Amino acid sequence: RFSCRASGGGLVQPGDSLRLSCAASGRTFRSHAVAWFRQAPGMERSFVAGINRSGGKIYSTDSVKGRFTISIDNARNTVYLQMNSLRPEDTAVYYCAAGPSVISSNLASRTAYAYWGVGTLVTVSS
Repeated sequence: RFSCRASGGGLVQPGDSLRLSCAASGRTFRSHAVAWFRQAPGMERSFVAGINRSGGKIYSTDSVKGRFTISIDNARNTVYLQMNSLRPEDTAVYYCAAGPSVISSNLASRTAYAYWGVGTLVTVSS
């Protein structure tokens, strides 16, 4: 059974960096699109960044461009989200997701993903 779990969250100050990890078990991330979503209190879960199935294209939402970087280490079966220059509005629970049927046109759609990890809380506050 495929499962994944996010880790690496915490309390940081504005301008700090964090790296989130998402480790898979039961199956590899190969042939899956992978993505990070986040959900702030009272808000819907929204797309942050993703990699398509071939691993050849990376997408991210405008608010994190230039600050957040998604990457995948297939040898470790782990997806990362490097977050730099964190802002208070980045505060949220972050989730990793994977899906074998996700295509580039629906990479940002949470309903396209079959597998979701347990989230990790990121709090950015001074």
